[in-house]
Amino acid sequence: MSLQIALIGYGEVGQLFAREFVRKSRASVAAYDRKFESPSERAALAKIAAEDDVRLAKNSAGAVVGADIVISAVTADQATAAAAAAASSLKPGQTYVDLNSVSPSTKRSVAAAIRPSGADFLEFAVMSAVAGLGIASPVLAGGARAREWADRLNRLGMKIEAVSAEIGVASATKLCRSIVIKGLEAIMVDLNLAAAEAGVMPAVLASLTASYPGMDWAEAARIMPTRVARHGVRRAAEMREAARMLEEMGLSGAFPAAIADRHERYAEDTVIPAKAGIQGVVELTASAALRADARPR
Repeated sequence: MSLQIALIGYGEVGQLFAREFVRKSRASVAAYDRKFESPSERAALAKIAAEDDVRLAKNSAGAVVGADIVISAVTADQATAAAAAAASSLKPGQTYVDLNSVSPSTKRSVAAAIRPSGADFLEFAVMSAVAGLGIASPVLAGGARAREWADRLNRLGMKIEAVSAEIGVASATKLCRSIVIKGLEAIMVDLNLAAAEAGVMPAVLASLTASYPGMDWAEAARIMPTRVARHGVRRAAEMREAARMLEEMGLSGAFPAAIADRHERYAEDTVIPAKAGIQGVVELTASAALRADARPR
């Protein structure tokens, strides 16, 4: 029999993983998302699911019943609530995976919510953007059965590395990395805006390239504001989890909290046309800066 997979959360990551699990590994996939409660949103998602041969469940219980493995891919602030909703329908022998970008303490809270069901718990931490790589995105796994499930899912096309039997190691690694990546994205937003206003982008990029030649600064300045515009609200939730992690370590969470605020505010203030690609967003947010070298002096 093929693997039975349930996905809690049918957004960008859930849709991509569901599609590839079906097409690449011939797994049977069911999905549930809170958006299904809206008739219009459910209709749109049902069309996607039908094309991908994914079964949409009416509720969390309908998705997890009979599943070998349940993967939670919700927003960071809903991770514990999603686990609590699924727990009443889970049974011993099933495995619940939290894929969300949350702090080690939140992962442990999710594990605690699952524990009374008797199901096993794993934490996954996705260490790259999933667009393009899909289920082959590098993933760190933690939990008592992390190595066993890594071996099993890697045969389906995933790239999972079991790093610890302890919950929290994988998520801490992910969030420490995210502080750098999301912080740089926030910096690129303000660089574009400020350099456009001052007309100094070519000189700034030239200086950055001279100091750090291993980084393609022009490309980073071009594409990173796009990512923030499209995903800033979701990534803000992740950065607030990073702030929480630092504060629980006795450190200041001020920097990731500021990153969160910048991502969220920029995403909310930027209107993206439905079919706009990277260049479309760039032209909305930073075209003057990126074309500054064409200005008359």
